Amino acid sequence: MTDRTAKHAASVPLVLVLQGPTASGKTALAHGLADVFPLEIISADSRQVYCGLDIGTAKPTEAERKRYRYYGIDLCTPDQSISAGQFARWAWEWIGEIAARGKVPIIVGGSGLYVRAITEGLFEESGRISPAIRSQLAERLAREGRQALYAELERLDPVSAARYSDQNPRRILRALEFYYAYGIPLSLAQSTLRHQPPPMRIVRITLLPERSALYARIAQRVHRMWEAGLVEETQHLLSHGYDRSLPIFTTIGYAEALMVIQGHLDRSSAIERTIVRTRRYAKRQITWLRNSTPLGTVLPHFGDQAVNIVQPMIDQLLHSADEYSCDKR
Repeated sequence: MTDRTAKHAASVPLVLVLQGPTASGKTALAHGLADVFPLEIISADSRQVYCGLDIGTAKPTEAERKRYRYYGIDLCTPDQSISAGQFARWAWEWIGEIAARGKVPIIVGGSGLYVRAITEGLFEESGRISPAIRSQLAERLAREGRQALYAELERLDPVSAARYSDQNPRRILRALEFYYAYGIPLSLAQSTLRHQPPPMRIVRITLLPERSALYARIAQRVHRMWEAGLVEETQHLLSHGYDRSLPIFTTIGYAEALMVIQGHLDRSSAIERTIVRTRRYAKRQITWLRNSTPLGTVLPHFGDQAVNIVQPMIDQLLHSADEYSCDKR
C-alpha cells in the first residue's frame, strides 16, 4: 500500500456491521466489544425506533444505554413511520459524528433493509403512485392470480422478477405499479437513482449459530419477554390512545399480546404462537443474509460466545491501516 493510499484509507471511517438472526446475541457481542474498544452502537432495528416498544423489541435497558453510547433508538412515536432511506441518512450523520470523535461505529442489525440502506444506499420514490393504478393492479391480482402478474413482471422488469423469485405478491405489485406509473423498470430506477452512502470501510461480522440452538434461545427469550410484562406494555400503548390497527400491533409479540387483551387467545397459546412466528422470522432473516447481503466473517456462535474470537480481529483492524476486510464498491 502506498503512502497516499494509506492516508486515504485512514481518512475513510471504519464501520463495523454486526449481522445475524434475532436472538443470535448481536447486542451481547456489541456490548462485549464496546467494553474493550472505543465503539459506539447504531441500532438498525425498524421496531426499536419506536418509543414505548421496549420489551417486545428487546431494546437495550436504560442501564445499558447509560453505559454504552447508542443511536437509532426511540426516534418516533408508535403512530409515526421512518423509511429505510430516512434512517440511512441519519445513520450517515451519526457515523460522521462518531468518527470525528475518534470512535468507531458498530451497526447492529436488526433489519436487513435498514442495514442495506446504510451500507449500499437506497432508492426512494419521489412521487406517489396513482390510486387508480394501484386499484387496477390489485383487482387484477385478485382476478388473475400472482403467477399471471409475475409473468408480466418477468417481461417488463426481468431484474426485479429475478429478485422476487418467491413471487411475493406485495413486491410484484410494487414493481408493476412503479412501471405503469413512471414507464421505466423499478430495477433501473433503483440502480441509477440510488442515494449513495459516504465512503466507508465496512467490515461485516455475521452470527449464524446452529439452527436448533437458535430456536431454543428464541423460546427462552420469548418466555422472558412475557414474564417481563409484554401484555402490560401493550395495554399501556393502547391506554395512550394508539389505535390497534397501527402496524406496531402486527409486530411479533405485540400482536399476540393484543389477542390476549381482546380475549382471543389465552396466555399459553399466545406465547407458543409468538415462539413459532419468531422462529419463522429468524429463518427468513437467515435466508436474507445468505442471499442478499455480504456476510464478511461468519461465526457459527452466539454473540456471548464470540466476544473472545472477535476481539483480536477488531484489535488488528484498529492498529493496522492495510489489513482489513471491506466491502467493494
